[in-house]
Amino acid sequence: MMQNFWLKKQKLNYSKNVIDIVQFGSSVMKESNPNDADIAVIFHNIPLKKQLDEAQEIKKQLQKKSELPIHIKAFDIHSLFDASNFARENIFFYGKSLLSKDSFSKKFGLSPRLQILYSLKDMEKKDKIRFNYSLSGKGGKYGLLKRYGGELICPGLIEVDPLYENIFVDSIKKLTPRFKLKKAFFQL
Repeated sequence: MMQNFWLKKQKLNYSKNVIDIVQFGSSVMKESNPNDADIAVIFHNIPLKKQLDEAQEIKKQLQKKSELPIHIKAFDIHSLFDASNFARENIFFYGKSLLSKDSFSKKFGLSPRLQILYSLKDMEKKDKIRFNYSLSGKGGKYGLLKRYGGELICPGLIEVDPLYENIFVDSIKKLTPRFKLKKAFFQL
């Protein structure tokens, strides 16, 4: 179950110290079963105590609207970029802004894309055809690419929005174990 805070118009009270409020982790991904909703509150450089207090107020507001427990993290802009911040990659790659209703990384002029590299080598012809139908569709039915806005860059390389990682990985796994995932950012 996805908890789509970022898709809905949120009426949240927050101070001018807040740069953004970002939902990230499994709760933003399609076809996932998260245990909680991860939220990052990004602040200007203000004292840690003030960050924690304001983040808790935002958590209380979101918890009233959520079926899942809210797990909230407060960061100032410097700690967000710090190498010791284990949530950093997840926030930038999967994070969705509750304020702009778009990818958080777009604030920095970047667009996240998941690249799926696959090989059909050593597959039987019928399995290669099934794989192609899965991606492109058959008989008037949409395939994964059209349904989820993916793009076949070239044979062996698909690019998709990170939100659909689970859907593509599960579908491709059924047909071939020969694939790799690569996370990429493209300049807007």
